[in-house]
Amino acid sequence: MVNLSSSGFYILILYVFLCGTWGCGIMHHGQHNTERITVDETGAIVRMDSTQPYIYLIFSGHDHNEGRMHVLQTLTNLHIKASFFFTGEFYRNEENRSFIEALLHHGHYLGAHSDQHLLYVDWKHRDSTLVSRDSFFTDLLANYQVMESRFGITKDAAPYYLPSYEWYNREIVNWTTEMGFQLINLTPGPGTARDYTWPQMGPRYVPSQTIIDDLFRWEEGNSLNGVILLIHLGTDPRRHDKLYLQLEEILLRLQEKGYQYQIFKP
Repeated sequence: MVNLSSSGFYILILYVFLCGTWGCGIMHHGQHNTERITVDETGAIVRMDSTQPYIYLIFSGHDHNEGRMHVLQTLTNLHIKASFFFTGEFYRNEENRSFIEALLHHGHYLGAHSDQHLLYVDWKHRDSTLVSRDSFFTDLLANYQVMESRFGITKDAAPYYLPSYEWYNREIVNWTTEMGFQLINLTPGPGTARDYTWPQMGPRYVPSQTIIDDLFRWEEGNSLNGVILLIHLGTDPRRHDKLYLQLEEILLRLQEKGYQYQIFKP
């Protein structure tokens, strides 16, 4: 039998309460070798085990969703699983319900992407946080609440979190950890996330074929082992050249090079 002082007893009760409310902040990476995971200067995971030929294919979704069924059908046909990160607004959109249920049925990972797709950090001054701690907690908690209430996705089942705009700083990473989650981001270099651009953006616009060429050129010099590869599930309607329409070509070419696909797991 363990004897506790009164102060020790109250500390234990507080710990149990906090764990039940927020989780204990201890991340279990399942099959992942945490010693070979790459984190950036803020503490975010930006690459998984770089010694193994696994690509972590991820998709994000907020207010554009036109590619959802094409992506689902492509992954299903190729027997590939991916990780999907959606905002609370995406989860609430009734138009997406059958799609999300199909993702769950096929065993894909579903996670959070900010409830309202907030911009957390100034674009030019990354050390300037634009939201308060309370606002961040409230927004992210709302994202997880709608995931559970509508689709039964618990916090324990979705510990990995992709920040909105894929833009954050150390403060945002620390707050995410406080809540018991792990912030992840795309691996810098491959460049597939540029598929959100459209022609009216001028020199910032990148056509899909250029994105694909850049991806395979980067792979030749760096390898894609453990890379977190982001493709958007939908884009601005002004972009007619949708990268997700070439998803099958990309995935098959990568498989021919010996890569396999892995999802994030609790």
